[in-house]
Amino acid sequence: MSKIIDGLYYSESHEYVKVEGDFGFIGITDFAQHELGNVVYVDMPEVDDEVTAGEEFGAVESVKAASDLMSPVSGTVVEVNEALEDEPGLINKDAFENWIIKVELSDKSELDGLMDAAAYKDMIGE
Repeated sequence: MSKIIDGLYYSESHEYVKVEGDFGFIGITDFAQHELGNVVYVDMPEVDDEVTAGEEFGAVESVKAASDLMSPVSGTVVEVNEALEDEPGLINKDAFENWIIKVELSDKSELDGLMDAAAYKDMIGE
């Protein structure tokens, strides 16, 4: 059974957003990291890059597959999780602690189009 955290926002493509003030921490869900298997590489944007809701911002590669990362929200990248460059497997240890990018949110109303924990749980059938 996958770990799902209340209070986060979830996308149909298995990314989450943890909102703190005007910032959102974006990563992949525990369910997604289980599906992928051992993560061996994370392709991330650069600081100051713009991300757009519903559009690709990077990729996660595992021993089994590669998966595009789709941004659940729009904004400007203010930080990337550099620890993942050296140790991408941190996502497998704890997908929620090891976010991929931090963005300054440009339109918080986009969060209304994402799922809460209960809806995400229903979507993945748990």
